[in-house]
Amino acid sequence: MDVSSFSTSPRRCRLPSSDMVVLKKHGVSQCYQQGSVSMLRNKSRPQPSLNQSLLLRHKKYPVQVLCSQKKDIPIVEARTMDEIYDTLAERVVPTAASGTNTSAIHIVGLAGPPGAGKTTIASEVAKRVNKLWPQKSCAFDSQVQPPQIAVVLPMDGFHLYRHQLDSMEDPKEAHARRGAPWTFNPELFLKCLKTLREQGSVYAPSFDHGVGDPVEDDIFINVQHKVVIVEGNYLLLEDGAWKEIASMLDEKWFVDVDIDIAMERVLKRHISTGNTPEFAKQRIEYNDRPNAELIFKSKKKADLIIKSIAL
Repeated sequence: MDVSSFSTSPRRCRLPSSDMVVLKKHGVSQCYQQGSVSMLRNKSRPQPSLNQSLLLRHKKYPVQVLCSQKKDIPIVEARTMDEIYDTLAERVVPTAASGTNTSAIHIVGLAGPPGAGKTTIASEVAKRVNKLWPQKSCAFDSQVQPPQIAVVLPMDGFHLYRHQLDSMEDPKEAHARRGAPWTFNPELFLKCLKTLREQGSVYAPSFDHGVGDPVEDDIFINVQHKVVIVEGNYLLLEDGAWKEIASMLDEKWFVDVDIDIAMERVLKRHISTGNTPEFAKQRIEYNDRPNAELIFKSKKKADLIIKSIAL
């Protein structure tokens, strides 16, 4: 296909095998790897800068390259979140289902700030993976029902308990900053992922927002699960146990969202749980926004960036 990236004379350009591009076809982003394209450059127009789009001309439809330069992080972007969910599921299934080792687990890390929509994305992608798996898997067992293929593992279950916060040097500060990295138990989280890798199954905690504490052994990931989507704020941090956690992930996704939009969503969430608007705003400025700013710094460690759509 022809890339009309601004030229009067076409030249051949082979993309390195390690360089993945993300294309937008009919509004749906799709990932492509190695291939030859004809690149057109127009000297009368400025060259695209990092992450700028190029237009690809195909026989049937135009396609937009969202990320094509080496070392860029591929971006998935579409007109609707449903299209993004479909694209992500289609990305995961061939990779996870292609192996001959039927006991292998493919772990996807989904990181992003509070209010980015991680929980919804993880849930929707898991549903689609379950639907697609029987069609794509070369080692599909007809006795295994599709809903058992993909599962979501939230990081929320690895919050420290309230009584653990109470025992800290400054309990008031600990509770006020709950949700910051140091109010989690990354060592336990890492142990859980290692057990999953080594044994193929594990019991993991969930989080009861009504009670405000983890619920032990509430999530069971068994050997029939082939895709585990781990979602949480700090999956890509580079400090201590967090760095080891990132190393356990087969893929690292980051949900990119405007921070003001994310904080508006968090504000509504706080108010919906019975907090006053004034308290919710104070908590965001003191805790949620600083956490989000820290999380955005880890975006560069992602393998894929997902553009969240403001609904």
